Amino acid sequence: MQTLISNISKRIRQVYQKAEGFIEDEREFPMSQVFLNATFERFVTDNVKMLKDLHADLHDDWLRLYATLDYNGLVITLSVDLKLVQMELNKQTQLIVFEQISDTQVIEAKYPNVLYKMGVRMALWFYQKVLNQDPLGMILEKLNVIKVKDDLLYLDLNRWLGKSRSIIDTLGKVHVNHAVLREAELVVIGNVNLTALFTKMAQQRIEDWDDSNLKDDEVTPIKQKES
Repeated sequence: MQTLISNISKRIRQVYQKAEGFIEDEREFPMSQVFLNATFERFVTDNVKMLKDLHADLHDDWLRLYATLDYNGLVITLSVDLKLVQMELNKQTQLIVFEQISDTQVIEAKYPNVLYKMGVRMALWFYQKVLNQDPLGMILEKLNVIKVKDDLLYLDLNRWLGKSRSIIDTLGKVHVNHAVLREAELVVIGNVNLTALFTKMAQQRIEDWDDSNLKDDEVTPIKQKES
């Protein structure tokens, strides 16, 4: 029993030493544009039949989102400029909120016939000029990709991420509070959940614990708060 308690104590001290810098302080975790778009493809595009592509070009404080739709022979690529308003990722919530800052633009389109072409152009004009609404958010909402509320676009990733136990376990240990956009990069800002780290540690088998680098007299220094 004494050996067991000693191992547990050493393991807690080891984890604390590795994580103490994250307990109170928020840290930046940069994610490349390539990684973000791969995430969109894996968890959004691959799960929505009519949506053939969804990707973003990231810039300082804004992004340009591209969506390619395939419907009854109509293949159309739309783009819109967005501002990141909120990003929260943890075990309970996986939410990204955008504000639309430009009208939807038709980048490329293949029409099955001339009537389709005229219909698309008329619909785009009607929504933007007459109804003073933008169609891309409405289209993505119809496809159950996002929800639109008060001119904000809510992308709730839980319906897809929630199916992956490993991802949810990871999000239980890292809490993303918000994020900022930089050129070709999304920088998420958050901290490590020490309680989740300890829980994960406790679930491991004792014989798997590696405390070879710990000394019995090793003590974690206590940092004084700056006045």
